[in-house]
Amino acid sequence: MKDWIAEADRLSPWPQATVVVAGLGTSGFAAADGLLDLGAQVVVLDESDSPANTEKATVLEMLDATVRLGPGATASLPAEADLVVTSPGWRPSAPLLAQAALRGIPVWGEVELAWRMSLPDRQVPWLAVTGTNGKTTTVGMLESMLTAAGLRTSAVGNVGRPIVEAVLDEVSYDVLAVELSSFQLHWTNSLSLHSAAVLNLAPDHLEWYADAAGWPPGVTDPMGAYAADKARIYSRVRNSCVYNVADPATEQMVEDAEVAEGARAIGFTLGIPGPSMLGVVDDLLVDRAFIPQRRDSAVELAKLADVVPYAPHNVENALAAAALARSFGVPPTAVARGLQRLRIGDHRIQTVAEVGGVRYVDDSKATNPHAAAASLAAFDHVVWIAGGQAKGTSFDDLVAQVAPKLRAALVLGVDRQVIADALARHAPEVPVKVLDTGDHGAMEQAVEWAASRAEPGDVVLLAPGCASKDMYTDYAARGDAFAAAVARLTG
Repeated sequence: MKDWIAEADRLSPWPQATVVVAGLGTSGFAAADGLLDLGAQVVVLDESDSPANTEKATVLEMLDATVRLGPGATASLPAEADLVVTSPGWRPSAPLLAQAALRGIPVWGEVELAWRMSLPDRQVPWLAVTGTNGKTTTVGMLESMLTAAGLRTSAVGNVGRPIVEAVLDEVSYDVLAVELSSFQLHWTNSLSLHSAAVLNLAPDHLEWYADAAGWPPGVTDPMGAYAADKARIYSRVRNSCVYNVADPATEQMVEDAEVAEGARAIGFTLGIPGPSMLGVVDDLLVDRAFIPQRRDSAVELAKLADVVPYAPHNVENALAAAALARSFGVPPTAVARGLQRLRIGDHRIQTVAEVGGVRYVDDSKATNPHAAAASLAAFDHVVWIAGGQAKGTSFDDLVAQVAPKLRAALVLGVDRQVIADALARHAPEVPVKVLDTGDHGAMEQAVEWAASRAEPGDVVLLAPGCASKDMYTDYAARGDAFAAAVARLTG
């Protein structure tokens, strides 16, 4: 390993280094392309030789990268490796990464690489968001607010666009709106963000953290490891650490973080805010944090009606986005305009139809129990469609919380029995249908059954609380199947 890599930045002698890129997904391709641009010797390894990977390999090989695809390609770490850049989904126990740890070879994620590439001469401030739920929506809101303020920005990271791509872009951005997952944060060690927010913390992705080899010192369980990775976003923050007043775990993260001198703790709440908080007064989103008279006054940022679709957790997302935007000097009027101009993507509390007085709502993006609970909280009477890959999570607390709202429930997917058992324990009076089929006709059966149970004024809600890849390519395909099934109700 080259001694300089520990402190490497964009201007380091990259032609001297051999960098192994683990995985040829979106972030892996961007990382390899960026490293080649710096002159590094790049070796890309991926177990899949799919047509998409083969096409990307051809491009990288034309740029002088070495690419190895197919089963066994990632079994051993090349002897010449000075650095490994891993795709976020790779666990620390993966053979390639375990070998790197044994040999003392540093492992970065694409996020860490992007941060290093921005130094010392391309440093654009990052406003970053993590949390179990709401990240993509919040980053979209933040990007819209920044744009409304006349700033050049881009939504990057887990939202889809690799950060490396933006860092090396010819566009001179004023600020970046960054979504970071726990996987991405796990492989970072030097981020120093302008401001950062943790929206919430609830069990998710615990299967990724099952191996104690990847736990930091003092952590004793997968949930602790997951929380520790989320908390990394606050390390070395320079301006504002934004937390959820209703989620004490996020405030504790701020209290425990080692931040730059002068960084502030900024809370957001659905209640009346105290000083150094954003919150709600009557039908207004207000700021008592970024104004001179915050001890005894507040400034209006937007109306509740500007938050579309309206739901309590979406108001929280808007407040978090506003806090980050305000930390960067965005005026209150731009917060309102940003929310008014924003259109949230599909499959996020999206009404797809109303049939016979019953609303059919697609929240396929609710891929864990916490997200499903937030979605269910937005409605009074629900026929709930749930199930898929539970990812090691429990549904007991969710079901106990929402049982009074449930008209009926249908569960499907590989972990359907996990939810069915929770319903039996905590909502025994609720009619439950367990759908055993796993074919693509399952959603049509689910919607037909839900329609037969719903009454005028009810909501049939797809809020699975689970991942989708046991039955669908992704959550979007699952949501599309739901919408198609609803459309068949009307012929």
